[in-house]
Amino acid sequence: MHEHGGFLLEAALFLPALVAVAAYLFSAASPRIAGGWPKRRSACFILGAITAVSTFAGPFASLSHQDFAANVGAHLLAGMVAPLFLVMSRPITLALRTLEVLPARRLSALLKSKPARVLSDPSVAAVLNVGGMWVMYRTDLYQGMQDSALIHWLVMGHVLAAGYLFTAAMVGRDPAPHRPNHGYRCAVLVAAIAAHNVLAKSLYAMPPARVPIGEAETGGQLMYYAGGTVELALIILLWHQWYRTGARKVPAAVVRSSSTGPAA
Repeated sequence: MHEHGGFLLEAALFLPALVAVAAYLFSAASPRIAGGWPKRRSACFILGAITAVSTFAGPFASLSHQDFAANVGAHLLAGMVAPLFLVMSRPITLALRTLEVLPARRLSALLKSKPARVLSDPSVAAVLNVGGMWVMYRTDLYQGMQDSALIHWLVMGHVLAAGYLFTAAMVGRDPAPHRPNHGYRCAVLVAAIAAHNVLAKSLYAMPPARVPIGEAETGGQLMYYAGGTVELALIILLWHQWYRTGARKVPAAVVRSSSTGPAA
């Protein structure tokens, strides 16, 4: 097992989170926002930042190098819980409403670009997210993370970024010029949940190399049940979004037919 880093190095890992929270709260207090920015969104961003940084540095991050179940828990927090909080905080909407005209136009252009279209596609995001977890636990990458702090932090960065992309593609409410229809997102979400659950069961039945059976069983159960809770939240949010956007409305032709009644 590698050393997780000295105090100064771990403290430096908190710096990006502190800067991000400070920038978000400064923007949320901007007078450009008529009526004020909802406090619940600010709370979501702070919770997301705290959850994410706890998996990079601190006691829980250190424990994840000693116990496989804690390692699974760290990746659930970084790849599922933190992204859900961050997506619900709507950071892109906040940026578009508070930036000057030129930076806002550049951000808008970036959202419409081809790379953004590819990365925001639910299938691509699912492969990066769930596929990345398969690679992490079913190849030598897991042992590489245990032996090298640099590899560990790079992988954690990927888990957080891929989890954000996937969650935003599924239930994001920020402006997304390339957001696909509801049916496509539902199909990808079902496939991603299935792949995630199969991975959890395989970890329970076939532990990675050098992982004790008891820890693997606990980790597999944690991935299956705790991950399932977050997945249920995604399903609820996806269908709630469908309901709020009016997709449930009955076609006008059907309404007119019902109002006129059956022909005599």
